[in-house]
Amino acid sequence: MSAYLRMRDLIVAGRLAPGAPLIETELSLRLGVSRTPVRAALQRLQQEGFVSPSRAGTMLRAIVAPLTADDMREIFLMVGAFESAAARLAAGLEPARRQALAGEMARLAEDLRDASASRPPDIVRAHDLHVRFHRAYTTAAAGPRLLSELDVLQPQAERYERVYTSAIVCAFDEAAREHSVLVDAIRAGDLDGAERAVTLNWRGSAERYGQVVTILGERGNW
Repeated sequence: MSAYLRMRDLIVAGRLAPGAPLIETELSLRLGVSRTPVRAALQRLQQEGFVSPSRAGTMLRAIVAPLTADDMREIFLMVGAFESAAARLAAGLEPARRQALAGEMARLAEDLRDASASRPPDIVRAHDLHVRFHRAYTTAAAGPRLLSELDVLQPQAERYERVYTSAIVCAFDEAAREHSVLVDAIRAGDLDGAERAVTLNWRGSAERYGQVVTILGERGNW
């Protein structure tokens, strides 16, 4: 796996915490590579929004991008815009593929409801199922250009979900209803309905997570 993907995975998983300084020599030792691929990875990660510049006295240094309410809303709305296009394409698949996809999504949605309804809620499993639910229709229908955009944005949304999901588990019923509307639209071949369902789902998520970030506080934004 490339230095870029390994560093991105560490950031998304929270093993490189929001606001943490990113020092090339330390990262080289951690990853077992030279500073050249680390430097290239940091540049790419900064372009994509996973890394931010931070001033320390007169010097600029790289840090893991903080988790902030404003960034979260922008990321969620952007993911919603791209995923809604993928959902429209999924609803336009030929009937056999569309029905198979809807069946897979329905099973994932049911498993997600079970994981969130268990006592205590299985947050790790619920998060994994949520990611798989959204990946199901994007990978089934999106072309290479759309997938490349989502490959950058979806992991950024996942950073917020990993940190704050446990605080919104009580709102999973609302998200489940939104998922059900999407599954029905894809099963029926309703292009407009599928596109609208994803847009509303991510807007709702932005509101739900926005409230939690406000209450629990931003991470790494000092």
